[in-house]
Amino acid sequence: MILYLHGFRSSPASFKARLLAAELQRLGLAHLWHCPQLPASPRAAVTLATDLACATQPHELTVIGSSLGGYYATWLAEKLGCRAVLLNPAVNAADKLAPHVGEHQQYHSDEPFIFLPEYVDELRELNIQSITRPERYLLLAATGDELLDWREMRDHYPGAHHIIIEGSDHGLSDFAQWMPQVLAFAGVNVSDAANPSTARPLSTGANRGGQ
Repeated sequence: MILYLHGFRSSPASFKARLLAAELQRLGLAHLWHCPQLPASPRAAVTLATDLACATQPHELTVIGSSLGGYYATWLAEKLGCRAVLLNPAVNAADKLAPHVGEHQQYHSDEPFIFLPEYVDELRELNIQSITRPERYLLLAATGDELLDWREMRDHYPGAHHIIIEGSDHGLSDFAQWMPQVLAFAGVNVSDAANPSTARPLSTGANRGGQ
């Protein structure tokens, strides 16, 4: 199973989710794909994700999380022992989102939602201060992320597989070129998963230097 967790104000209609879904469809693996609309409540979001994830064995599960979804994916990987791919993940999400308490609209619809003050406390409950078994994590961090600091991401996942992308942006608008590596990490047989020349190499061990 590949379980995709979108970011704050995002949805299954995000372009990264659509790219991944289309590629798995092309490969005849659409049955592996799960991408739910996450509720605004972090506690409810991880409950939904856990319910979906428990349908398969941890060694057959990869959670892909973007931004806030990366924060959730980290919690899920630590809870279940599965693989996780983190796309410009939020670190210390409670502090990042505390200023955003209030009413918002989804990026891909006009539907409003309210991010309640108690959701900040729920985020704090999900905080993972340090990861275990770093080999099960793949981090994609863009130095051009306009919302989050890529160095904070890098430092939060020591020993993990790191792809530090020079430039790009928070939404990873160039995600298509990294998608083969993401799918290969998830165990999908993708023949063209070579490292693009604009990336630092995929690394295990020391730190190297959309939603």
